[in-house]
Amino acid sequence: MKRVEVLAPAGNLPSLRAAVDNGADAVYFGFRDATNARNFEGLNFSESEAAQGIAYARQHGVKANVVLNTFPQVNDPSPWYQAVDAAARLQADAIILANIALLRYCRERHPGLPIHLSVQASASNAEAIRFYQRHFQIARVILPRVLTAPEIRVLHDKVDVELEVFAFGGLCVMAEGRCHLSSFVTGVSPNIEGVCSPARAVRFENVDGKLRTRLGGALIAEYGPGEEAAYPTICKGRFQANERVYHVMEEPGSLNILEILPQVIEAGVASLKIEGRQRTKSYVGTVTKILRQAVDSYYENPAAYRAKPAWIRALNATSEGTTHTLGTYEESWQ
Repeated sequence: MKRVEVLAPAGNLPSLRAAVDNGADAVYFGFRDATNARNFEGLNFSESEAAQGIAYARQHGVKANVVLNTFPQVNDPSPWYQAVDAAARLQADAIILANIALLRYCRERHPGLPIHLSVQASASNAEAIRFYQRHFQIARVILPRVLTAPEIRVLHDKVDVELEVFAFGGLCVMAEGRCHLSSFVTGVSPNIEGVCSPARAVRFENVDGKLRTRLGGALIAEYGPGEEAAYPTICKGRFQANERVYHVMEEPGSLNILEILPQVIEAGVASLKIEGRQRTKSYVGTVTKILRQAVDSYYENPAAYRAKPAWIRALNATSEGTTHTLGTYEESWQ
């Protein structure tokens, strides 16, 4: 069986180099506009920076994938089509797409460019995946974070495309590609604008010695003196419910599959994805290095594999809530 790939995020050139230098088999990045779902100020790549990043990756035998995972706007869809052309011009190893119009455009205009179906397409069953394979010849599908390892194994046996899964990083209560909470509060869609909390909708207030964070006017959380404040998102907000204030929808924490790495690999996945193009160079380097070590340890002796406590501690230190979860990989209600 082909060895599983370690796939790392890159929000800029330093992060891309950190991913490559710390053992990534592949990296993924987006252009500096609304065509990707991490459209934060100061992040992402111009076409010239993308060319430099791809060249650096190739020098080290690492693949480079371009992310194009938001949806074209009605008034001017041209940036999305231009981004597809740019990915082809740069000879990216693959392009990550969600929108059907862009999938068709890419397949017809650039038949030699491999397509990876974005998690934003929410294809989580065999029939949906076969649809995209039949019409657009996708080479890989990035699975939504809603499946257990046994379910991934069943899916692997039913489809003839590579499966990519998330191995580490932030979670979301929304099914990917179906975010409505932020749209309701901010008035803009994350699937078009590229961010769930656009900076113009964020407000920080000091009231009676406490820090309040708001998104689109809605109070998201209140922090006491010395308490670390998270960037305001609806899903990870702290709200009053049942006469107490807590994380009603989702605790801040990161997905971390190291404890069940053998089950995930043996389910037949082709790629283990690290989330976090909006995170720092240090984060990218640390997580990539540890996941590289874990994957190599598994292949050295699958039966003896154990997640090292030092790995878990180091990864917890990079997590949003300094803790981790297996997410839906272990949900008993499924």
